[in-house]
Amino acid sequence: MGDRLLKSVVLVGMMGAGKTAVGKSVAVKLGVPFLDSDEQIEIAANMTIAEIFERDGEEFFREKETQVINRLLLEESCILSTGGGAFLAQRNRVIIREHG
Repeated sequence: MGDRLLKSVVLVGMMGAGKTAVGKSVAVKLGVPFLDSDEQIEIAANMTIAEIFERDGEEFFREKETQVINRLLLEESCILSTGGGAFLAQRNRVIIREHG
């Protein structure tokens, strides 16, 4: 059933807007994976977002966020929920427009 999704669907919006709840529901209905970019960053770094901000700063976090979003959009089509601030960066908007 997941072959119906030709490109990933990317959910953007402010923190707490419901991206995760909606994304999980849509992913189940379409039979495709649901991924959360913040969760994937935490897994890769083995740290929480707050810990990354505290240790390395926002600029470092935003660079990693862009790398993760790009990687996820080049993999299998999915429903991707991005962090609340991700869409504010033009480079992320370009990646999402091209690959999502």
